[in-house]
Amino acid sequence: MSIFAFSTAVLLAGAPADATNTPPSGAASANPAPDVSAAQSAQLELPQSTAPTEPASPPIELSLADQPEQAAIVVTAKPRPDPGDPVEAVNETTFSAVQAADTAFVGPMAMAYKSAIPNPARSGLRHFLDNLQEPVVFLNFMLQLKPGKAVETLGRFAINSTIGVAGLIDVAKKKPFRLPRHPNGFAFTLGYYGVKPGPFLFLPLIGPTTVRDLFGRWVDLLVLPVAVGKPFTDPIYGATTLVFRSLDERAEADDRLRRLKDGSQDHYKALRDDYLRNRQAEIDQLHAKKGMPATLQPAAPTYSAPTVENAPTAPPREE
Repeated sequence: MSIFAFSTAVLLAGAPADATNTPPSGAASANPAPDVSAAQSAQLELPQSTAPTEPASPPIELSLADQPEQAAIVVTAKPRPDPGDPVEAVNETTFSAVQAADTAFVGPMAMAYKSAIPNPARSGLRHFLDNLQEPVVFLNFMLQLKPGKAVETLGRFAINSTIGVAGLIDVAKKKPFRLPRHPNGFAFTLGYYGVKPGPFLFLPLIGPTTVRDLFGRWVDLLVLPVAVGKPFTDPIYGATTLVFRSLDERAEADDRLRRLKDGSQDHYKALRDDYLRNRQAEIDQLHAKKGMPATLQPAAPTYSAPTVENAPTAPPREE
């Protein structure tokens, strides 16, 4: 073996095995690598396998009994106030406070006054205070163009102020005079000429009234102090008459107030309606024809200030 052959054998033995297996470049070009994009598109075109689906269950029907109960929504409208009583909430609050005071001490004081003072003495005091208001009644009958009633009132005042011992005894309503007392005041005059009562009010110390009646009350209370002066301008006189008038009216009205309270579900509304009904009846009586019987009842007082219109009276007799 020559040196060249030996060298060649050594070189072939040291070459890597994969070099001997490497195909020639021509063979490589004859078998090109597959196109990647084509393979991907082919893979996308293959149908995707889907998991087997279970058959759909039939719809569940719920009856009304099976459905869960829902809370009922109740819508209640706030009741509107009476058109004649727009401040009803305020009036009811005042009424409750006044009734509490009446139950606590005013009512018991009035009944104690009625028990302690004999009826003739109480009647005498009532007639005396009523007689002092006869000039106011006379003036309002003149304003209402009722001269016949005005003359009767003037006659009552003269008879009771003299024969009746300054009005302590109501002689004029008995035989032979037969001149019963007729309630009247400036509020009557306003109502007679068509002035509406306005909103109803329930006020401490005054009780049930309206805007018209409150204004008329104020005018009536000014007549004697302005026309006569003392003692009607004396605060002591005013306070004294207020106390006695209030106690007397409360004592005389006790039975009627109880019936009104026991016979109604809403004491405040019953008292309000009773007052408004009787006030309207008194004004309607001024328009009534001669000989028509009176159907009104005196409004239930609530120990209010002495006034002409809510003083105890005999049934009025028309011209």
